[in-house]
Order: sequence, then C-alpha cells, then structure tokens
Amino acid sequence: MPWAGTELHHFKDFHSESRIFSGRILFAAIVVFSLFFVLLARFYSLQVSHYDDYMTRADSNRIQIRPVPPNRGLIFDATGELLADNKPSFTLEIVVERAGNLEDTLDEIEQHVEVTDLQREEFYKQLERPRRPHSPVPLRYDLSEDEIANIAVNEFKLQGVEVGARLSRYYPKGDLFAHIVGYVGRISPMEMSYFDKETEVLYRGTHNIGKTGLEKFYELQLLGRVGSESGETNAHGRWLRQLERKDPEPGKDLTLFIDSRLQKVALDALEGARGAVVAIDVQTGGVLAMVSSPAFDPNLFVNGISHKDFNELNRSKDLPLFNRTIQGQYPPGSTVKPIFGLAGLETNTVDGAFSIEDPGYYQLENDERLYREWKKGGHGNSVNLRQAIVESCDVFFYGLAFNMGVDRMHEYGKYFGLGSRTRVDIPSERRGLWPSREWKRGARGMHWFPGDSLNMSIGQGDVLTTPLQLAVMTATIASRGILRKPRLVKSIDNVETNAEIMGQYTGEQENWDYIISAMEGVVHSPRGTARYRAGAGIKYRMAGKSGTAQVVGIAQDEEYDSEKLAERNRDHGLFVGFAPTENPQIAVAAIVENGESGSGAASPVVRKVMDAWFQLQNESRD
Repeated sequence: MPWAGTELHHFKDFHSESRIFSGRILFAAIVVFSLFFVLLARFYSLQVSHYDDYMTRADSNRIQIRPVPPNRGLIFDATGELLADNKPSFTLEIVVERAGNLEDTLDEIEQHVEVTDLQREEFYKQLERPRRPHSPVPLRYDLSEDEIANIAVNEFKLQGVEVGARLSRYYPKGDLFAHIVGYVGRISPMEMSYFDKETEVLYRGTHNIGKTGLEKFYELQLLGRVGSESGETNAHGRWLRQLERKDPEPGKDLTLFIDSRLQKVALDALEGARGAVVAIDVQTGGVLAMVSSPAFDPNLFVNGISHKDFNELNRSKDLPLFNRTIQGQYPPGSTVKPIFGLAGLETNTVDGAFSIEDPGYYQLENDERLYREWKKGGHGNSVNLRQAIVESCDVFFYGLAFNMGVDRMHEYGKYFGLGSRTRVDIPSERRGLWPSREWKRGARGMHWFPGDSLNMSIGQGDVLTTPLQLAVMTATIASRGILRKPRLVKSIDNVETNAEIMGQYTGEQENWDYIISAMEGVVHSPRGTARYRAGAGIKYRMAGKSGTAQVVGIAQDEEYDSEKLAERNRDHGLFVGFAPTENPQIAVAAIVENGESGSGAASPVVRKVMDAWFQLQNESRD
C-alpha cells in the first residue's frame, strides 16, 4: 500500500511502442508501394500495352475521318464536245449527331429555305442506310445564293446544319443524248441492298449512281475511287482543320463515235414524230447517231425528280422514257427482203433470171386465203428478184418463202444478227424475235404452217426487230457478210476500245453484187420505191430498202384506209440504207411510227442523215 501524499507512477515500454510503430510504418509502406505498383501497371497498360487502342479512342473524340468523293468521269462526243459534265452544286446537309432533335431542326430549317415533304422523306430514308458517325446527310440540293445566305445568317440557330459544296452531274445537251448517255440518280435502298462491303467503300461520300444508258453501263469506269481526309473537330463535332488527306482517283472519261451535229440532224429529220434513227460506221461498227424520239431532259433526274415531272413523263402516251432504238420491237416489213433474196440465190431456190407473174395476190394450194400484194393489181407478168426488191413485190417473196422453207429463212436471218442482242454498250437492249419451228412449238405449242413463212418473208407475222438490229443488218449487207458488234464508246481515257466481229457469212460474189445492185435500184431506178424522196438530186450512190409494217390487221375483204384508222393504228414506215455503194462507209436505219410509208416517211430521214454525214466528212478533210 502506497504512502499517503504520494502518486503511483508507470514507466513507458519504449521497446513495445517502437515495435508497434515500426509495424505501422511497414504496413503503410506496403500499402503505398502496392498502390504505386498498381499505378505503375496501369500506366504501363495505358502507355505501352494498349497505347494504340486508347490513342485511337482519344483521337476519335477530336479527329474525324470522312470520305472524299471522286470526280465522276466526263463523256465527250467524237469532236470533244461535252455530253456529261460535273458542275459545282451547294447542298444543305445535317450532321445528325450534332443536330439535337431532328424534327425541331427540320422545322427551323423550313423557316429559312423551302423543304418539301418528298425531301424530308428521302432524308429519313438515308438515315436508315449504313453510314459513318458524324458524316453529313444531304437534305436539299442545288441551293441558290439567297438560300445559302439565309443559312449563314441563321447558323447560330441551326446546330449541326452545314452547306456543303459538291460536284453535280449536268447534261448540257439535254434531251438530244438522253437515251444514249442516260442519267445518274440517287442510290435507292434496293440498289444499296445489293452492295457488298467492297462496293460500299466505293460509294462512300457518293449519293448518285448511273441509272440508264452509258452512265449505267460504264458505271465502274466513270465512278472513280473514293479518297479520305482526317480533320480535327471541337467538342461539338464541328470540323476545325484538316490533318491528312488521301486524294480520290477521278473516274475515266469516255469519248463516243457520235458527232453531236449528226445527232441533231437525225433528231430534226424526224420532225417531232415518234420514231428512231440509228447510223453505224460500216468499217468499225461505231455508232454515229442514235436517236429515240420523243426524249426527255435527263437533268431532271440527277438530284431527284418531282412526282409531278415524273408522272408527266411516265404517263405520256408518247413514251419519252422509252428508248426505241434498243427497246422498241417492230415488224421490219420489207426491209428484210434483201436477206431473203440473198438466201434464195445462195440456196439455188431462185436465180437472177427466174421470174413470176404477179396478179396482186398469192394463194397457197387448197387454201382459200389470198395473201395480198401492197400494190393493187400487182407488178406485172414477169417479175424477177431484182424487180421484186426494187419495187418491193410481196408476191415474189411469198413464193420464194414457200419454196425455200422456214429453216433456211431462219438460218440466214441469224447470219445478219436478227433475233439476237447486238451487245451494244448500253443496258436494257431487247433481242427482238426471229421465229422458227422450235420457237413456235415451245412458245405456242403449235406447228409451223406455210402461211407463217409467207408472213415472215415480208417482215410481218411474228417477226420483231429493233432499229439497232436493222442498222446492224444493213451494215452487214454493206460489208458483204461481216457482222460487227456496234459500239458507242470509241475510247476510255484515250485508250481505244476493241472492235469485234461477231460473225461472218461468205457468199458468192455475184450474189452479193446482185442484191446490192437491186438495193441501189430502190433509190436510183425509175421504178424504185424511194426514187423520189431519197433519190432525188442525190450526189452519191445509195443502196436501200423501204418497208411498211402493219400495226393492226386488215380483214381480207377490206383495203387499208388511213382515214378510218386512229393515228396510232396506222402503219409504221421504215427505211434502211448504206452509202456509197461502191465503198460503203455509213449504214442507217430509220422508223417513223404510224408514218404509213417507208419510202414517204422514213427514207427522207435516212437521206438527210447521210447528206449531213458526207458534208461533215468533207469539212473534216478541208
């Protein structure tokens, strides 16, 4: 027990306290070093192991990569005149990621520029297609200067709205080359659905694609290759400056065989009638003129055609969107008689001296039907093959067809390209119809009858041809059996396209001379069907053949009376020809729908085209 007045003192255990303190220091050090190593490992991960990944992510917040569309290739005529150009165009675009509420943005835009319901609809369709983030989506094309100014003044209210400068397709010749050059239009969802990954890359930054004509056929050559550029953007995604750029590869330029001046002559020669004209260089297969009338302005389609304009074109009875040169299928009428005449000579069915009596009709044995001659009363008592071609005697060819038979007729027509696509370098060509026994059995489940051969011999019945096929047929006669592939494009980026011979028929020289002389008589003989309209005052030798094709059938006991028929039910007029006869250079085929007479309506068209071509040839030599 301690004494009174004293306190109890405890002595400190310095050894124990020192041990506890050291333990705490060690623990703290371990924690600190552990955290340091965690931080170091994280730093290594960020700066070494995953540097590229995180650097890319960081850059994506401030650097955007966008495609740079290439300049579409140009299209020139034979003289270097532009047929398809690219002109600057300003487009109203929206970067959706920066625009906020799209409906509010569109409503605000409409306060300053006009936006139609169709344009809104198309804008939303484009949003559904695959695209890169922050890439602008076009809303309006071809902004005027006033509209651009309105957007600039109100830019502070239009978040995400930009005015972009693009090159837009432009066709300076308008309807003159509408069916040949064709047009580009916006890529449709259906077209987009056929794109593979490689194709999607090609069309980044491009909103148009070739829809018809050369624009479609040569799409990959005209398109070019897309480039790219990277740029720095601010926090709102607005482009600040360009960092890198890979230039696009421009599309290739096309040069045609067609001369715009000859094309204009061909169109004017139709004088507004529905019809088609095709002219071909006999030596090369180059297409010198190719007109389908009526036509349309292809510029309407480039940035989206209005419903009103499209309905007006699509519902027109004159079918301006229809390319008659390769899609129109017409009975060729008597224009095919020269190849049947050649077939008759080559197969010894007839010879040059053989003649028949033409009373104005032909009748098969045990058949009451009379196959009538176009000329009332017939062509006389002694009609040979030459006269039958010169005066277009149907009765002679009825008898020739009966004796020769459909198998030989079909065979010789094939030599001249009938019933087959010419493989010209524009899309949507139709093959026509060159009938045979097998075709009728397969298509109609019926046998071939002699009357079918008679109708076929004058280009009627089931026979159908396109104006281009008739031009190729005529060029093949002019070259004495060489069937050349027709070509519109002469060169691609100044590299010549290759000529191609698709077939060749080698006949007896004297038979070729006979047929060509007879065709020359059509134009130059006093009895030739085209002596007045095609042959009057002509300064060169032309070989040709007129044709008239029925649109509606006429009863056997009736005569053709145009006044009783509606204008669109009247006969078509056709004419084919080549010149000069001694050294053929140009072959032309023309059809005038409901023109009634090949010699009266179509032969003047061919004459005008040939006159113009020879004049242009003389001018080029001077």
